[in-house]
Amino acid sequence: MKKSLLLASALLVAVASFGQKKEIKKAQKAFIKGDVDVAQMWLDTAATKLGEADLDTKIDYYLAKGEITLSQAGKSGYQQMEDAATAYKMAQKLDTKKQYQAMINDGLANTRVALFNSAIVESNAKNFASAGEKFYLSYTVKNDTIDLYYAAGSMVNAKNYEASLDYYQQLLALGYTGIKKKYTALRIEDDKEVTFASEQDRNTELLSGKYTKPGERMSESVKGDILKNVVLILSSRGENDKAIALMKEARLENPTDITLVRAEAEMVYKMGDIARYDELMQQVLAFDPTDPEPYYNIGVVAAASGNPVKAMEFYKKAIELKPDYSSAQVNLGALILRDEMKIVDEMNSLGMSKADSKKYDALETKREGLYREALPYLEAAYASRGDNPQLIRKLMEIYSQLSMDAKFSEMKSKLSELEN
Repeated sequence: MKKSLLLASALLVAVASFGQKKEIKKAQKAFIKGDVDVAQMWLDTAATKLGEADLDTKIDYYLAKGEITLSQAGKSGYQQMEDAATAYKMAQKLDTKKQYQAMINDGLANTRVALFNSAIVESNAKNFASAGEKFYLSYTVKNDTIDLYYAAGSMVNAKNYEASLDYYQQLLALGYTGIKKKYTALRIEDDKEVTFASEQDRNTELLSGKYTKPGERMSESVKGDILKNVVLILSSRGENDKAIALMKEARLENPTDITLVRAEAEMVYKMGDIARYDELMQQVLAFDPTDPEPYYNIGVVAAASGNPVKAMEFYKKAIELKPDYSSAQVNLGALILRDEMKIVDEMNSLGMSKADSKKYDALETKREGLYREALPYLEAAYASRGDNPQLIRKLMEIYSQLSMDAKFSEMKSKLSELEN
């Protein structure tokens, strides 16, 4: 009797599996014909008795589910992409004998491509949180660390610092540097170097006759940027001790990495350590004396620290290196005019005596001198900041005081245009 019952149970399982196999086959056939709704219906029917199916049938089901679900995702269906990834991962987990490995890997690769491309679309649309979510799921699908790196960056842009910190710390634990071989060739049409996704892509394009001079080089490490971002996130959360310890470790490991010097400078500036900031900015200057940004930054700090002479020197150097550096031009103009109100107040305090009139004239000449000195910098800034009402008002005031009527009218008209 026992044998009969066992045989009956085995037959029932076999019948159930056979039925599900038929339903899965029907789902696959409908999918091939392009009738996704019918395919989904048969797949749903097969799912109702999946627990009774044999291992091969279960794997077939999850492979079919992954393929059909992914086809329904389109370019933005995150939930369908996630469901497809889950289905393929389940098939991978069940396939202990690796009999379906090629099919599973193809399915995971297709899911990863769909997620990655969708994340790029989201990122271009500035939907950074959604982009980060898709990049991270893409990473879990194929474990490509570049996806995790993009996920972390997207979450920074989305201001989700908890997630970005988690992702960056995962990258550091994995030893990720982002260094990889780049395949290049010179485009004959415009004599520009082009980087290709792979050696095969580069070689294919060389055959077209449009490219020449194939080359290879290694990309730069992004570890410094990762450490910088982690340090800045920790610092923004008030975890200064952790930030300082990590930065110290990073600098010891990468003593010549200028991105880390910049990161430490930004960190200590936020912490109020101006002396250390100035020291680090000098290191940045030593690394690249042609970069106008550190000159500008040192000028800002010098001005805030009550050292106008040093501030002027560094603002002028920044402008020398970058003639259209409007921020440096505005700041330098403001620095030159820093004593304007003191002069005006002193002029207003004078009486009507002969001595006072003489002193008034001297102060007026001094004020006009400041205006003439500052004017070229403010006018240069106006060339790139022509829609800045505050700058326009200042120029109007100066033109008025210097009796430059035509220029005054021009600025007045521009201000009226902006305000209307």
